[in-house]
Amino acid sequence: MRNKYLEVFNDIASQIKQGSFEPQSKLPSEHELATTYETSRETVRKALNLLAQNGYIQKIRGKGSIVLDLHKYDFPVSGLVSFKEIANVVGGDSRTHVHEVTLNNPTPDLRRKLELDEELVWHVVRVREMEGERIILDKDYINQSIVPTLTRSTCEESIYRYIEEELELDIGFAKKEITVEEPSREDLQLLDFESYSNIVVIRNFVYLKDARLFQYTESRHRPDKFRFVDFARREKL
Repeated sequence: MRNKYLEVFNDIASQIKQGSFEPQSKLPSEHELATTYETSRETVRKALNLLAQNGYIQKIRGKGSIVLDLHKYDFPVSGLVSFKEIANVVGGDSRTHVHEVTLNNPTPDLRRKLELDEELVWHVVRVREMEGERIILDKDYINQSIVPTLTRSTCEESIYRYIEEELELDIGFAKKEITVEEPSREDLQLLDFESYSNIVVIRNFVYLKDARLFQYTESRHRPDKFRFVDFARREKL
């Protein structure tokens, strides 16, 4: 049958939605599925690829097809929100683990990114935990001439809240770059990473409303836990 792979896709997707296959469990092998659905392994492979593309499974070399948790957190692509604000919206248990707060001379590359002259830079490394799993690694670099002081407790609570409410500065906008990369050694050490072969990296250049660039941040997200969403309106040019 020409669209047999769609039948296989829809049936397995339905079973995952209904809980017949639990998150982190492994689907039967391609050979077993081909026997169950009385079809070829090539047809099964097409169905599995479609399941992976739609976020139902993660295909891991040497381990097979792992079922993903369909409960994902919506992460606004075009918005500029803090982790604290996202956590308040989605509810549930969340924590921030502060691994580093240091004041450093920036590297030439970082000096270029932040458009600095002689300023020092705050380097903040934080791990975000939701529902008992460490799923985001945030690495922030902040111009000290704009944010003179940062404490560990401030970084644990919310840097943006501190900037806006204590320093009375207006955060304006950000330029973002989103890529999918291989996890680094640091990702594997600090996050509950399971066996995923990639990580979603969002790089932000954040500006005050007066157009001063004050922060460069690299936010590294475990791929199974987030759905990156946006709202787009068509405008005729």
